[in-house]
Amino acid sequence: MSSLFVTFEGGEGAGKSTQIALTYDWLLCLGYQVITTREPGGTELGKGIRQLLLQSGDAVDRAELLLFAADRSQHVETKIRPRLEQGFIVLCDRYSDSTIAYQHYGRGLDLDLISSLNSIATQGLKPDLTLWLDLDVNIGLDRAKQSSGKPDRMERLSIEFHQRVAQGFRELAEKEIDRIVRINASENIDNIQSQIQTILKSHLVYR
Repeated sequence: MSSLFVTFEGGEGAGKSTQIALTYDWLLCLGYQVITTREPGGTELGKGIRQLLLQSGDAVDRAELLLFAADRSQHVETKIRPRLEQGFIVLCDRYSDSTIAYQHYGRGLDLDLISSLNSIATQGLKPDLTLWLDLDVNIGLDRAKQSSGKPDRMERLSIEFHQRVAQGFRELAEKEIDRIVRINASENIDNIQSQIQTILKSHLVYR
């Protein structure tokens, strides 16, 4: 079995979607079974949750946290874990690190509460590798706004909020140096992809 669970993390506009798509194409060319997915919104149920989270302005912080947990629980049980058991490489845009960065560092919610909910939602499933695309907050927000045309609920939050999120990712990377690899997301797309491929090569079972 050559299953591998790889998550892509980072702030708004860091280029995760672009790099996931390029990584997917590369892995397919190498002959691997691979899928891409995202949080929130990686399942049919999750699509509705994503709409609520990104477009509704009504959710209080704890409600927001619980919605993310519900999305993750459905995602892990119905999509991520089954594909891993079938030998797939799963490339996921955001996972539990984002919840810690956004809801603990950004929102200020209790870390023990978040960790408990993550444990329930994931049933212990952790990424084999996390690629953290690190980009200056101001540059990332400008990119995100230019790309979407209409900023979503998260993109509209204050610059101070996003700076706290960035600090959260930095501290997580320092704590989990064996799993989280920092990538300079200010470089050009090809250079970033080259770095990702080099990192992934050490985790792949070659065919």
